[in-house]
Amino acid sequence: QVQLVESGGGLVQAGGSRRLSCAASTSTFSINTMGWYRQAPGKQRELVATITSFGTTNYADSVKGRFTISRDNAKNTVYLQMNSLKPEDTAVYYCVAYQRGAPYWGQGTQVTVSS
Repeated sequence: QVQLVESGGGLVQAGGSRRLSCAASTSTFSINTMGWYRQAPGKQRELVATITSFGTTNYADSVKGRFTISRDNAKNTVYLQMNSLKPEDTAVYYCVAYQRGAPYWGQGTQVTVSS
């Protein structure tokens, strides 16, 4: 099993930046895809970005050009750099890791963007 712990959430003004981190309890070399999802109040959880073990990335259209996902396998950590934040980015952000096809989720970290 994989345990994930997110950090880096908080309150930020519109136009600002924030970096989220997700530390895995096991070597990320054993994990294929890692990613970030988010869930705003009253809305379904949605994909933000993913990154494979080969470094291939995928982004939601709403964050392309503003967010960057990266991973550091030596630190067993995946990051989400968020720039030019908008109030509509306000949500709980969840880290996910896929190991042998099974998804493992973190507890989530709140990001609030004030206008």
